[in-house]
Amino acid sequence: MPPAIILSTLNARYIHASLGLRYLLANLDRHGGAGLRQRALLREFTISRPVPEIAASILAELGEPLDGQPQIVGLGVYIWNIAPTTELVLQLKAARPALKIVLGGPEVSHEWEAQEIVRRADHLITGWGDVSFAKLCRALLDGPPPLIKVIPGEQPPLAEIELPYAEFTADDLAHRLLYVEASRGCPFKCEFCLSALDKTAWAFEQPRFLAALDTLFQRGARNFKFVDRTFNLKIASSLAILQFFLDRLTPELFLHFEVIPDHLPERLKAMIARFPPGVLQLEIGVQTFNPEVQQTISRRQDNEKTCANLAWLAEHSPAHLHADLIFGLPGETLESFAAGFDRLYALRPHEIQLGVLKRLRGTPIARHSAAHGMVYDPEAPYTVQQTAVVDAATVQRFTRLARYWDLLANSGRFKASLALLLEAPSPFAAFLAFSDWLWQTTAQTHRLTPETLVDSLFAYLTTIIGRDKETVRHTLLADYQSSGARANPACLQGLLKDREKPVQRSSKALAQRQERHGVLGG
Repeated sequence: MPPAIILSTLNARYIHASLGLRYLLANLDRHGGAGLRQRALLREFTISRPVPEIAASILAELGEPLDGQPQIVGLGVYIWNIAPTTELVLQLKAARPALKIVLGGPEVSHEWEAQEIVRRADHLITGWGDVSFAKLCRALLDGPPPLIKVIPGEQPPLAEIELPYAEFTADDLAHRLLYVEASRGCPFKCEFCLSALDKTAWAFEQPRFLAALDTLFQRGARNFKFVDRTFNLKIASSLAILQFFLDRLTPELFLHFEVIPDHLPERLKAMIARFPPGVLQLEIGVQTFNPEVQQTISRRQDNEKTCANLAWLAEHSPAHLHADLIFGLPGETLESFAAGFDRLYALRPHEIQLGVLKRLRGTPIARHSAAHGMVYDPEAPYTVQQTAVVDAATVQRFTRLARYWDLLANSGRFKASLALLLEAPSPFAAFLAFSDWLWQTTAQTHRLTPETLVDSLFAYLTTIIGRDKETVRHTLLADYQSSGARANPACLQGLLKDREKPVQRSSKALAQRQERHGVLGG
């Protein structure tokens, strides 16, 4: 018999496995009635796949329609997949008008009134869908039919939500990064984030959550990405989760947590220090060091504690540190951002992720548009195009810089060579000058091979800023060899003979990148 329900979404990459869809699946029987789960399928795709292929695949799964038996397609809609998902809805409806299409997800939970995808779909659930989707499916399949199109998602106590982790397949566990959450919500009100709309944070009952984690671990799961906005909000909970994994250490274990930068008490430091290198990755949202900007966007952050904690983590912990900054916040100039970057760079996180502000639907950041001259792209991902203190050319200039920074610094491929480039009083100013030169020289931000970057760095360091050629050449040689690259940059001709194949020290996900940053003792 064909399925009554297909749950689907378009992920950014195959390695991502949708946690939200698995919550919906797991709760079908609990909130929609016995037998509903066995009538449902989960089918995930990626945004790189042609939409006609996705539509054909879903229609093939649905089979030939049977008289009097409705079928439902539930689609998760996000900022990265809104355009192809809109096209998917159009194609599904054109092929099978009677199909009931139900939307959910953050991109359609706010400011949905003028969205074409909502107009074309049959129903929309805004906010939490764990309970409401199951109830809607039961009504669509067995009646009475719902009277409204847009359904505010019901937010039950977390104890009433079935955990989704049994819905991860053996293939998911073997090949994909597993998203898990010990809590939902966030007590902070940073206005660029949808979590600003939450009233507080809610924690799942810890014994139940840890039991589910243990089941995943026993099934072979080793890569866990916690989606909690504030993993270290409740230290007792953080310690219990970390102890859980310390008790199960394996060479393949990888854990990702998002932490509050100014909240790192001694008990948590001591626990973090007990992990071996290569296991922990901490995402640290600094975003801005500018106190006036912080106040404007309702961000509470103790900058001195943030710096002290980052310095401790960099010097004393085994964790891979991934710190975030956002460019284009209201009131943030290029100069004040540069000062913040230099301050963060001096603390030596392994990676600095440079983002450009996006005006997510529903976020309070919109209230500053007039006063701060904020102009955003009207199409997803709604990136800021200019502000009262940053013109459009500067935003474009920064966007190029962020791309080059990811290729050269965050990749870990040019660790020693970058030290030659960034020795100026302002590392940001030094890299911005290089970024401008690289754009003028190549007119590219993509399809830049490691070899092109090696030769470009050599030309810039020796010709533009006058570094000694042999010093630069041998520094680039050391970086290039340690990266494992196997081609022959022009500036290194004659120096790359009789190379041994690079030694793979670990097959664990993300290990090579961490090795290049020295986290694994490389």
